[in-house]
Amino acid sequence: MTWQDFLHNRRALSGGIIVLIFCGMALLAPLIAPYSPTTVEFTPSLAPSSHHLLGTTVNGQDILSQLIWGARASLFVGLIAGALITLVQLVMGIFGGYVGGLYDMVATSVTNVFLVFPALPLLIILAAYLRGGSLLVLVGVIVITGWAWGAKVLRAQSLALRNRPFIQAARISGEGRWHIVLTHIVPNMLGIMVANFFGAALFAVLAEAGLEFIGLGNINNVTWGTMLYRASTGNALLLGQWIWLFVPGLCLALVGTALGLLNFAVDEIANPRLRRS
Repeated sequence: MTWQDFLHNRRALSGGIIVLIFCGMALLAPLIAPYSPTTVEFTPSLAPSSHHLLGTTVNGQDILSQLIWGARASLFVGLIAGALITLVQLVMGIFGGYVGGLYDMVATSVTNVFLVFPALPLLIILAAYLRGGSLLVLVGVIVITGWAWGAKVLRAQSLALRNRPFIQAARISGEGRWHIVLTHIVPNMLGIMVANFFGAALFAVLAEAGLEFIGLGNINNVTWGTMLYRASTGNALLLGQWIWLFVPGLCLALVGTALGLLNFAVDEIANPRLRRS
C-alpha cells in the first residue's frame, strides 16, 4: 500500500481532498476566521450579509467564525481519539494474539466484556457522569467505548500470522516480542490498522458531536456539536435561522463521508479481490 495506490483510487482521492480542506480550515482558523468565535458584540439573529456571511446567533456571535473554529475542536477529537483507539487495539489485539498465554487470556476477557456492553448507552452514561469536562475527557470516553471491536479483528489476524515461517525465523534468531510485533506483524496488517484508524476517527467525530448536541459535553467549547446544541436550544428553526443548524450538520456529514470513503478505499487497496471487482 503506497501513496501511488491512494492517488489512483477515486474514493481515497475524494475523501483525502475533503479531509485536507477541513484540516487546512482548522489549522488556519486564527487567520481566516473574521471574528472571535466567542464574542457577543454583534446584533443577535442577523441574516447573512457582507459583514456576517452566515449571519449571527441569538447571542450575537458570528456563525462563520464559530464554524471555522469548530472544525479545529471536532477534528482534534477525531484524530486524537482515532490514534489512541488504534494504539489500544494494537496492544490488546495484535500483541495479545501473538504473545498468547495469560496475557492473551486477560486481554481477550477484557475485550469481550467491553463487547458485551452496547457502545452507545455506555458512551452516554460515561459522558453524563463526566459532564462538563474538557475535550480530552470526551476523547477518553470515546476511546474507552470504541476500541474493543477492532481489537478483536486484529487479534484474529495476529493469530493467523504468528505461525508463519518468517515469524518463526525471527523468533529463532532471538528478536524480542515487541520487535517482532512492530517490524514483522504490524507491517503485514497495516491496511487493516489504517482502515481501523479511519473508522475510529469517524466514530469519534460523530460521537463527540452527538454528545455535545444532547448537552453532555462542555457547552463552553466551540465545536460543531455545541453549535448544533445552541441552535436547537435557541429555536433556530422557529426563528428562521435554519442556516445556523444546517452548516455544522453539513460539515459533519462531509467529514463523515470523507472518512468513510478513506476507510473503504484502504480496504479496496489492501484487498486484491475488492480491487479487481
